[in-house]
Amino acid sequence: MRRVLVPLLLCMVSPLMAAEAVSKLPFTLVIHGGAGAPGRGTLDAETEVQVRAALTQALDAGERILAAGGNSLDAVSAAVQVLENSPHFNAGKGAVFTADGINELDASIMYGPTLAAGAVAGLHRVKNPITLARAVMEHSEHVMMIGDGAEKFAESQGVELVDPSYFRTDYRWQQLQKVKADEAAQALIPPSTYFGTVGAVARDQQGHLAAATSTGGMTNKRWGRVGDAPIIGAGTYADSRCAVSATGWGEFFIRLNVAHDICARVAYGQQTLRAAADAVIMKAVPELGGDGGIIAVDANGELTMPFNTVGMYRAWIKPDGSRGVAIFADEADPDQRVNAAAVEPAKAH
Repeated sequence: MRRVLVPLLLCMVSPLMAAEAVSKLPFTLVIHGGAGAPGRGTLDAETEVQVRAALTQALDAGERILAAGGNSLDAVSAAVQVLENSPHFNAGKGAVFTADGINELDASIMYGPTLAAGAVAGLHRVKNPITLARAVMEHSEHVMMIGDGAEKFAESQGVELVDPSYFRTDYRWQQLQKVKADEAAQALIPPSTYFGTVGAVARDQQGHLAAATSTGGMTNKRWGRVGDAPIIGAGTYADSRCAVSATGWGEFFIRLNVAHDICARVAYGQQTLRAAADAVIMKAVPELGGDGGIIAVDANGELTMPFNTVGMYRAWIKPDGSRGVAIFADEADPDQRVNAAAVEPAKAH
């Protein structure tokens, strides 16, 4: 009898032991607070300290979730919410003004394992647009909602709404007046001076990828203009191999379908993540006339964050646990490539 029971018990225990033996993967987290960050000497010391602190806080928020074995979707949501709550980035609280003197908010999120996605645009009262984008993904049959309809859906989901005055900051208001004056004087305005976005990408300990992006759009925009941030495939994309969040001149990122193009090069062209991102950000986008950058992570946890502007607010945690925060183009980071023909220094945002 013993000779029979022992093999049977081994057969019963082995799958459990095998499951326990599967080691968790090291996680990766990358965040950005927008390309078009200023060059050295154009950002005052106090603001620089505050910006770096906000990036660190966002990184910490995502790290806590990932380090505890949490999901990449929760991590990117948490990181982006922190950036949306800061007045130093063009998203949520720090959103820029349209030509009509109002704030319009856009966001999107995508989960790689299932290709589930949610996006929102033209919001005026949603405190954290990334929260509503996720609600669209998880609690509706749709992918994208806009304007008043999106905010009615937010009410139905209990998503926090605020008075539009919540988003007003004097800095952004003065920025609008400056661009209007420059426009009236027909002065040359570097495009990256007045745009910005926040975003996050992550690989969790189960190897699952996710990406999220949120923005206040472009200063002085008209006619309900929408950029790439809320468009799945342009500003945000995630699948089982690759996750990307973009920041830059949205019209060009839409036309080149930047986020998806990078992931498609990885999936179908067998390019490395770095090679794919460089081909799009350092070559295709500037050749078409645009500028900006991206953050990305692949299924191996490798990260990349190229940009062709003079700066990009960014922070990262690599699979080996090392982490960093950077703003300027000449700062050392684990993956530094910038365009030598970068545009003139932009205003801080």
